[in-house]
Amino acid sequence: MSKQTDIKIFEDKKVRTLWDAEHEKWYLSIVDVIAVLTDSPNPQVYWRVLKKRLKDEGNETVTNCNGLKMPAPDGKMRLTDVADTEQLFRLVQSIPSPKAEPFKQWLAQVAAERLDEMQDPELSIDRALEQYMKLGYSENWINQRLKSIEIRKELTDEWKKRGLKEGVQFATLTDIITKAWSDNTTKEYKILKGLKKENLRDNMTNTELILNMLAEASTKDISTATNPKDFEESKKVAKQGGNVAKVARKELEAKTGKNVVTSLNAKTALQLNDGDKKKPKNKEK
Repeated sequence: MSKQTDIKIFEDKKVRTLWDAEHEKWYLSIVDVIAVLTDSPNPQVYWRVLKKRLKDEGNETVTNCNGLKMPAPDGKMRLTDVADTEQLFRLVQSIPSPKAEPFKQWLAQVAAERLDEMQDPELSIDRALEQYMKLGYSENWINQRLKSIEIRKELTDEWKKRGLKEGVQFATLTDIITKAWSDNTTKEYKILKGLKKENLRDNMTNTELILNMLAEASTKDISTATNPKDFEESKKVAKQGGNVAKVARKELEAKTGKNVVTSLNAKTALQLNDGDKKKPKNKEK
């Protein structure tokens, strides 16, 4: 079953979601939904109590809820109670909340948007832009990030044409590219930034994103020009593409005297931006 984890935003609160491509269904974390609807200080306890009550009442919705792995606050993938949109509509009726109706409308919109995106992929880009803005990223950074998504897809499409397999082979080639331009494997890069399961690209600075895009775009162009015959030849191409960006990185560092690859991550950057916004402006005398 092909699944894709995502974060949706309802009234500035995160709701973990998972798209099941095979069955074309959204699954949402029930605990996150309860946190949105109740403002409970401990939504896990709230859900345990509610689940027991509904089971005692013979509620089939609870019985049919799935447990799927989703990213936990500690960054690890942990088993989480989830429900599809139809099940959630029923569960919401059991939770007294003034937000119930707005949430139902939002839930219906989430379900409809995904089906729209399957017909028109450009819509997914527009919505990604909106999500990043809600999370506090700058418009300039968002533009770079969306461009990086486009370039990444062009690269993976090229790999697929070469008969390469998603999963281990894609991850290995990505690691080679990252190591070549940044002198860090993907794992080392994430450790440097203090990340666990978070997306590395979502935690890159503008300059890091630009160089990573250059590395991936160069890899795709070299692959198209040289027609690597197998995985081993594609590994050589990945290193060559990464080295193109490494040359640019080294030249930039020589000109500025600063390291391009840094420990700065999105959380820290957004906090710094918030701090700058809150600083009182000097009044003109």
